[in-house]
Formats: sequence, C-alpha cells, structure tokens
Amino acid sequence: MREKELTRDINLIHGMAVINSTLRMHYVEAGDGEKVIVLIHGFPQTWWEWRFVIPVLVNHGFRVIAIDYRGTGDSWRPADGYDKRTMASDIYSLLTDHLKIQIPVVLIGHDIGLMIAYAYAQEYRRSVSQLVVIDAPLPGTEVFDKIRTDHRVWHFAFHNVRDLPEMLISGRERQYLQYFFNYRIYNTAAITEIDMDIFSQAYSAAGAIKAGLEVYRAFDQDILDNKESMAKNGKLSIPVLAVGGEMSTSGPFMKEMMEEVADNVVSIRVPKTAHWVVEENPGAFIKSLLQFLN
Repeated sequence: MREKELTRDINLIHGMAVINSTLRMHYVEAGDGEKVIVLIHGFPQTWWEWRFVIPVLVNHGFRVIAIDYRGTGDSWRPADGYDKRTMASDIYSLLTDHLKIQIPVVLIGHDIGLMIAYAYAQEYRRSVSQLVVIDAPLPGTEVFDKIRTDHRVWHFAFHNVRDLPEMLISGRERQYLQYFFNYRIYNTAAITEIDMDIFSQAYSAAGAIKAGLEVYRAFDQDILDNKESMAKNGKLSIPVLAVGGEMSTSGPFMKEMMEEVADNVVSIRVPKTAHWVVEENPGAFIKSLLQFLN
C-alpha cells in the first residue's frame, strides 16, 4: 500500500514539531475523534509500520498520531538521547506543547516503541488511559534478562558493539534490513518490495543506521531507569494489552513480563505472525485491539 493509496479514504497530515535545538520530530496525523491514539514504531521501521492500522482506527472514530521517534524517518538524528525516558519526553513535548493535547491518550508501541511507550506511561501517568505493548522484551524485567541471552535475539549484542555494525551495514542497508525482517517473520508477504523501499531509504540516510543502533546501546540505562521508576511509582494501574506473535521469541512471555510492571494486564497471541505482528496479520490484531479499547 503506497501512501497515496492510504490517503484515498483518509486525510493524512504530515507535521514537524520543534522539540529542542537539536531535534525536530516528524509525525503523521489522521482523524478528528475525541479519543487520541499514539502509535510508536520499532526498529528498523518508521511510522509506515502502521499503514494498515491507521485507516481502520480513523474509521472507528479515533484521532491517530503516528510518530517517527528521534533518529528515524524524517525526524532529526541527534547524537544522543536514545534512552527511552528521553525518547518518551520527546513524544510528551510533541503531544502537549506542539499539538496541545491535554487529555489522556492511548499509547501503542511495538518493539523499541514498546519500551518508549512504557517509559512514557511510567513518567506521565495521568496522560495515558490505556497501554498496548507489542512483542518485545522490556529492559529492567526478568523476562528481558531471560530473552537477552537467546541466540534468536543476536542483534541485541551486535547492535551494542560500538562502530563495527555501522561499518558493516553501510552501503548494504537494504540487504541488512531484508535479512532482519526475514529472520523474524511468519507471513513473508507482509513486507513488500515497496515497503522495503521506504524502510531502506529511511535507514540509508546520513546518520540513520547509527541512530537506529543507539536505541540498543541505551538498554543498560533503560534498565536502571525502569527499575528506578518501579521503585518510585510502583506498577502501572491503567489497562494494559500485551500482544505477542504466535511464533515470536517474545510472544510466550508478554503477559508474564507485563505483570512484572503492571496490575491490570490482558494478553493475546496473534495467529500466523512472528515479530512483525501488525503487518503480518493486521486484521486479527485490529480486532483484538478494538475489543480492548472498547
């Protein structure tokens, strides 16, 4: 689905928010409903990850905001600030200062976006009504420690190495991203050549791969921050939907993991999916999501 096909039924508005002197954040907005849903993508993706989800949510009466977090897509790529607490503050500034949203929002995060969404929910508790987390381990939990050493998440260690990954990936961004998607997929038709064009172009831009890897290099800081938040604030009390892919590494542990950090957790496993849940089986995901939101 190209963007022009996506906009046949809905009006997409692209915007740039000035967060500070080193960061401008790109976002896409659609719909004018009273309830706001914020979508936070993972690596190696951009807001385009949500191409199947946005039209359905808009047609169900939601206002939808999909962001490119710092370092990705059309957002600026500062040298630092890739710990998830800082990345959450970026989004808080975008929503409250730029878009003037004062009501609690629904946060939906996949992969790295899961980590940012959780940090946001902990830091800005009164600003979140519901949290949806999709298929990734959360730093600071026992499940994260368990999964981190699994050979199927080899990229955690590789991305954490300083400089070497950039050198090896440079000039081969498309090949690397294609391998990355294929290694963790069930429905191989979910990521098309057009989608690969979009993601590859985004991560071939100057500084984009380095910025993408920095989110992994911040995991140790994320562990400290999340443990500090838990000690200070306790578990989340808002409703949490924990989503796992049927065949993913993280899928079997999503409910257990989120119960470490939240009191009100329901979970689902989306059939015929691995890690790229919202693209591999968007129909099943959206059905469960709407049931949760309603």
